[in-house]
Amino acid sequence: MDLTSRQTIQYIKQKYGFQMRKGLGQNFLCDASALDAIITAAGLTAESGALEIGPGIGVLTARLAAAAKKTVAVEIDARLLDVLAETLDGYDNVKIVHADVMKTDLAALIAEELSECNSVSIAANLPYYITTPILTRLLEDTSLHVQNIVVMVQKEVAQRLCATPGSKAYGALSVLVAYHCIPEIVTVVPASSFLPPPKVDSAVVKLAMRAAPPVTPRDERLFFRTVRAAFGQRRKTLINALCGAGLFAGPKDELRSIVASLGFNETIRGETLGLSEFCALSDALSAHGIS
Repeated sequence: MDLTSRQTIQYIKQKYGFQMRKGLGQNFLCDASALDAIITAAGLTAESGALEIGPGIGVLTARLAAAAKKTVAVEIDARLLDVLAETLDGYDNVKIVHADVMKTDLAALIAEELSECNSVSIAANLPYYITTPILTRLLEDTSLHVQNIVVMVQKEVAQRLCATPGSKAYGALSVLVAYHCIPEIVTVVPASSFLPPPKVDSAVVKLAMRAAPPVTPRDERLFFRTVRAAFGQRRKTLINALCGAGLFAGPKDELRSIVASLGFNETIRGETLGLSEFCALSDALSAHGIS
């Protein structure tokens, strides 16, 4: 069956008495070209593995299964298990796991189910309400050895993921992404491409995972604490933001001295700093005993 067909989706809803839950961000994709963009960006081959988060009725899952050696999909909604059994009937290379992705050991799942694949990519049409927590978890989990993470997210979030220093969308999430990946907006997907249509447009983002971060801070934990503190109060100067967040508890003049030693103006704001500047700053703070 054509899972991008609105008629098919209505048929499934009626057959299973399925009502979409706004709380789970259930908006089903009806755009084949968006699926093509995701599959291409994921870089799948006949020897690749795919891990999908939130398969829904299996629209993307079926395309992943057709392109990859094996696909594992993690679905939290028990109501969709019978639906997926029907829509994915005929694909013997798909496994559906009923679980909450935020509580699942994804590295263990990949090792157990996709160990025979020569590479693994993650793909997902992420619910808006939990996009940032899921992405943060995926990026911070160093035990996940994946090639690409390709996600459909709210367009505004996509812009944040790919934002550069000094831009309005640039923030702590942008730094986290740049540290671990090379991000790229692949395509914009209008709200009309979903059933029911959300209130905003979406975008497909490819996060090509780096073999290693482009900077090597002395204390990675302090590096990200510094980043979060710098963006915690965007309208404040870097010095005031770090002090206001409690990251630097010493005399403000001492922090001014540290900032000046790095060649930064004391009125500089965190939103203008790139990876190398944040690394230099956190290293300087580490040298002064901050951890």
